[in-house]
Amino acid sequence: MKTKRIAAPSSIACLPESNAARRICIMTQTDLPYAAIVGLPHGAVGLRCTGSAVTALDYLPVQAELAPRSPLASEAVRQMRAWLQEPAFRFDLPLAPVGSAFQQRVWQEISYIACGETLTYGELAGRIGSAARAVGQACGANPYPIVVPCHRVVASTRGLNGGFGGFAHATDGFLLDIKRWLLEHEGRIRVG
Repeated sequence: MKTKRIAAPSSIACLPESNAARRICIMTQTDLPYAAIVGLPHGAVGLRCTGSAVTALDYLPVQAELAPRSPLASEAVRQMRAWLQEPAFRFDLPLAPVGSAFQQRVWQEISYIACGETLTYGELAGRIGSAARAVGQACGANPYPIVVPCHRVVASTRGLNGGFGGFAHATDGFLLDIKRWLLEHEGRIRVG
């Protein structure tokens, strides 16, 4: 029987492979590395934080919410719920500094894009004197989606996923559904 090592900051129970089925890994909510999970249409957001700063927001498939486990997580959840009610809500959360100097420059420029507005990867690249592909990679590495609204950066042509471009290094699946919903939620597009 082959075993596959999985590096993760949480406990994972794996059942052995059999001829009839692939390996099945089960992770319970109490094992998750999240301080809270907030439900969204088309998915959820897992909140990671230390005692003093939010370290990441991860998009997750649809799943049950997880109650905040700290005062900072409670405040972050409160702000996310306020944003769900009013897309122009401005977040005020302590974020942990991460990423390269270039990535931080891209994320800073993204934070200036107003709710309901978009820029193309090329337009954003022009603002900081870079290339569209490098900007796209930095957008995909953004650890604070929604708070640093990388969904507001889109493709310049309708050819790439209908003009949406990628999202969190994905070009299809539930992550692109989340990007569409985020843009619709903020009044940038009409879907349906």
